[in-house]
Amino acid sequence: MGPEHVAYGMRVSYGLPYITPDHVIAWERGIMAPGGHELTALAGVLWCAPCELMGRPGTLREHRSARGLTAEDVARAVGLELLVYIRMEESGEWRGTDRQSAILAEVLELSLADFITLTGLDGKLAGLLRSAVTTRWQAYVRPVNKMLPLDRRLLESTLQELNRYYQGQMAASLNWADGSAAAEAGNAGRDFLDRIVEHFWAIVENRAF
Repeated sequence: MGPEHVAYGMRVSYGLPYITPDHVIAWERGIMAPGGHELTALAGVLWCAPCELMGRPGTLREHRSARGLTAEDVARAVGLELLVYIRMEESGEWRGTDRQSAILAEVLELSLADFITLTGLDGKLAGLLRSAVTTRWQAYVRPVNKMLPLDRRLLESTLQELNRYYQGQMAASLNWADGSAAAEAGNAGRDFLDRIVEHFWAIVENRAF
């Protein structure tokens, strides 16, 4: 299918009269991104699910679009007024109750990592993980486990691995005589701390499977 065929299908079958081949070309090149209704229509024309056209969803709206749901669908399911839910999507801050959050996770099929991100707990998790790798990791098993319902042994082994890697980088930055090598190790350690949540979930996923 060429861009003109895709645009035609979106106009005729999905009632989007303004879509032109230029829109489709811009989406393909990453110059523009389709909106929610446009993504659903595009997926329909291409005979695929919306999530197949997206990278890893990062926002509440992207997770909803990836599931082919409307804002009305999600608002009704979690028990929120539509405008209240839409404001949460626009602000990027989920403020539902624990019960609403549990329903949201089920409706959007969220992983634990995605749920933590969408509920704004990434910052708190990052702080606990940085403390765990820079001090004694054993002291942070319980606080992290209270936040995340993970198997305790899985959590312990993950924190231990993170701690061992970071401490190894710091030891290298202090012991190597070569100044450039020491600086490189120090930079790697700082980058590791900046991306600590990402490293944490990568290890958890690897160990879980």
